[in-house]
Amino acid sequence: MTKLWSASRKQILESNLYKYETFLTSKYKLKFNNDYNKIFKWSVNNTDSFWDSIWEYCKVKGNNNKNKLIKSKTFYKNNFLPKNKLNFAENLLSKNNNTKAITFISENGFKKIRSWRELNLNVKKIISFFKKIKIKKGDRISAYMPNLIETVEYFIASSAIGGIWSSCSPDFGTAGVIERFSQIKPKILIIADKYFYNGKEINVIDRLPEILKKIKSIKHVVIINYPGEKFLNFKLKNNIKLHYWKNIRKNKPDKKLFTKHNFNTPLAILYSSGTTGKPKCICHRTGGVLLQHLKEHQLHCEIKENDNVFYFTTCGWMMWNWLVSCLASKASIVLYDGFPMYKKPEQLLDIVEKEKITLLGVSAKYIDALKKLKVKVNRKYKFKKLKTICSTGSPLSDDGFKYVYQNIKQDVHLASISGGTDIVSCFVLGNIYQPVILGEIQNKGLGMDVGIFNDKGKSLINKKGELICKKPFPSMPLKFWNDPKNEKYENAYFRKFKNIWHHGDFAEEKRTGGFIIHGRSDATLNPGGVRLGTAEIYSEVEKFKEISEALVVGQKWDNDIRIILFVILSKGQNLSEDLMIKIKKQIRLNASPRHVPAKIIKVKDIPRTKNGKIVELAVKNTIEGNKIKNKEALANPNVLKEYANIQELND
Repeated sequence: MTKLWSASRKQILESNLYKYETFLTSKYKLKFNNDYNKIFKWSVNNTDSFWDSIWEYCKVKGNNNKNKLIKSKTFYKNNFLPKNKLNFAENLLSKNNNTKAITFISENGFKKIRSWRELNLNVKKIISFFKKIKIKKGDRISAYMPNLIETVEYFIASSAIGGIWSSCSPDFGTAGVIERFSQIKPKILIIADKYFYNGKEINVIDRLPEILKKIKSIKHVVIINYPGEKFLNFKLKNNIKLHYWKNIRKNKPDKKLFTKHNFNTPLAILYSSGTTGKPKCICHRTGGVLLQHLKEHQLHCEIKENDNVFYFTTCGWMMWNWLVSCLASKASIVLYDGFPMYKKPEQLLDIVEKEKITLLGVSAKYIDALKKLKVKVNRKYKFKKLKTICSTGSPLSDDGFKYVYQNIKQDVHLASISGGTDIVSCFVLGNIYQPVILGEIQNKGLGMDVGIFNDKGKSLINKKGELICKKPFPSMPLKFWNDPKNEKYENAYFRKFKNIWHHGDFAEEKRTGGFIIHGRSDATLNPGGVRLGTAEIYSEVEKFKEISEALVVGQKWDNDIRIILFVILSKGQNLSEDLMIKIKKQIRLNASPRHVPAKIIKVKDIPRTKNGKIVELAVKNTIEGNKIKNKEALANPNVLKEYANIQELND
């Protein structure tokens, strides 16, 4: 066990977690002695009191009726704070002054700031517009947008009236957008005229006729001009009403007080990123999302008033929702749109320094890219304000942990986190009371009774198994859209273990209380009947400078499973026999003989989702001749053609 960082006593005493502990001691006469595990045990053993305490401690604006959890024998039918009422927008518009609320930065350096007062005013103007065109509570409001300030404003306005928000980033192709939005039948579409990626201008507005042709429910379209750029003119030859942001801004702001909605009022629909069947439309509830985010932001990530939070994400990924909710903690947020390494690897790090970022959120893949490029960050930047770095999207390797502390900042809380679209939040993440240990996510989230089961439903410690949650939590989905009997819902999470949430991650709980995520269990390798995670192979392969990137799958072969390793070679490198021998030897030594791939095959590219996750299952299905029904979940579906007819896989 290698400790990489521990908070100082001063940091602990000034932390939100310490203040929360003090609050619990005063309210419930409990003593925790700065022991996170004791607080955690209380949170899962006293579900009612815990979530009520989050409402009170985080000062949620709304009516707290102190109702207890309505329990049900069915996991997902447990009803939290059933008579509490709130307005999501009112909580996010937590300030109304001239200080900055949101900063937008494009890849070409264009910068735009929105003050809290301007944010409040614009949201209320959009509310007026929604009411004018008769958009009401329960209507679906769809957005096909880059990561702009306007995207945030329309989302907040949607939540204010009780609308159900759903967004796709513009890197989704038209077919993918249609496949998602057609399922939920939105009344209105908010769309940008264009966006930029790696220096290329990409027209979005020309996709509009096809979208409208296939989604008949859309009656109104709002067109947003990409900031700092010339507006792309557009004409539409049908009965759809076009609206322009420049005109909507002329509306008088809505002057009515925010209507309080029920705790379980639908807030947003997010989509599963699976590669089989249509994307599932996961509907999330207003109160559950807000409580979970406030808890994670304040007690796990130590976000405070006037902090500057920057998470690299698109509005098609759940981390966008997570980032926007930081406004409820009176923090300022930074939005970046574009390629993260446009013109130079340090593009995002420039923003961290210049904008005095306190929490930086990136993918493990981004950290790995910096490591491979040997970027010596700490020689160029001071990062005086940076307190926390969050890493998600895929498991962060041991070398990734070391790189952060050796090359970015020594005194920083590195919080690897893991959850998903399914819960718009995390199961496991960080806290300031405990040390950061090499390769481990620090702990279970408060109120999340997480564990590891084997296939027979028995708890495991220090062994790999299925990530589960034993007790209900308020951010579990309200429902799946178009799933009246909850068949899809039950099949997604409760098919494997009766009335226990099964997340589909292959993970390990350490004796330290920390966690290691080994990848999706549906991509788990099973040679000779022995279950293996892919992370162990990746961690060894990434040590080779000759390899730029890799992907591991199991292939059905001779009544068994054999491991196939696909590699993208670094520039100027060859997949020689000698290199393959070295790779296999290292995997055999550092993982196990069972982890050694039967084949190592050179490829040009690897399929991934829109948010950058490698899609192992799509490759597995391709090489085994199975149909990929939901290619639109992929950012680069055409690369699968390379995997379809590989001769080496036939012998």
